[in-house]
Amino acid sequence: MWLRSLIVIALLALLADCEEPRLPSPFHAGDVSAQFAQADFQLTDHNGKPRTLADFRGKVAVLFFGYTHCPDICPTTLADLAQVKRKLGQDADKLQVLFVTLDPERDTRELLAQYVPAFDPEFLGLYGDLQATAQAGKVFDVTFEKQKTSSGYSLDHSTGTFLIGPDGKVRLRAPYGQRTEWMVDDIKLLLAMQRS
Repeated sequence: MWLRSLIVIALLALLADCEEPRLPSPFHAGDVSAQFAQADFQLTDHNGKPRTLADFRGKVAVLFFGYTHCPDICPTTLADLAQVKRKLGQDADKLQVLFVTLDPERDTRELLAQYVPAFDPEFLGLYGDLQATAQAGKVFDVTFEKQKTSSGYSLDHSTGTFLIGPDGKVRLRAPYGQRTEWMVDDIKLLLAMQRS
């Protein structure tokens, strides 16, 4: 009886080895296309224009949630994205960086218009009222919470940068601190997929 069980186990193991091997992803960032297939937002840019993901079709949009009073993660990410754009060379005009504020109480349109383009003149700051901000955060699974400080408050928030393909669909999520060279590679791959 035990011999028959051993043979069955061995046959199952052989059959499992016969499955078609899975190829590794060509991307450095994680594929989140299934999880965020319907993700979108309805926000306003720092120029006062209403925006959705459809406005950026034809480009790779890089979407990041944060706030202007952030002491470290947000300015570091925006500086990294400015470096990514420079490294894209001739493809730089096919990139649109979008910074969504999680702090609409302090991050006014005027403040976003000063802060975000300071990293690159083409970067856009996006904002909404408290309800639109909460909705955008929910759709993109971004958590954020106020923390009282001696000078007012700060925001604890989840990190990560979304890469949206030229078709307007969310494709990838890069972790905070991802190497700029890897981000450049992923953007070029998304652009190449559009051309093929």
